[in-house]
Amino acid sequence: MLRIVLIALLLAGCAELPQSPADVQARRFEPVPGKAVIYIVRTPLDSEEMGGLVLDDGGQITTFGGTYYRWETAPGAHRVTGLGAANVTVTLDTAPGGIYFVQHTVTGTRRSGPQNYRLTRVGEQEGRAMVARSTLLR
Repeated sequence: MLRIVLIALLLAGCAELPQSPADVQARRFEPVPGKAVIYIVRTPLDSEEMGGLVLDDGGQITTFGGTYYRWETAPGAHRVTGLGAANVTVTLDTAPGGIYFVQHTVTGTRRSGPQNYRLTRVGEQEGRAMVARSTLLR
């Protein structure tokens, strides 16, 4: 009997937490009428170091390995730029109803600190797969 209780407790500890309503909505990848959607994604295998980004001269986020963020913005040209030592930029020419994916990569270790930053636009299929393996930033 004790063995069954222990197995049940172990299996309960392995259960995933339910996704937030915002995470569920973001993973639908629905276009927004009259707006563009930009997903910023860091893969789970990325560094544990944080990385700051800014969209144009406005919204700022801090990403971590295994996270993603969804920006809804007016269509047109937009720049995503790294903050601080992260001297990286990607420019997107967005259209109304368009969905765009940008991979944010930070390499380095806690001891040495971030060593390298990259922003790379990726295709829809690859972007969706990366989002599926990541957690929404809150």
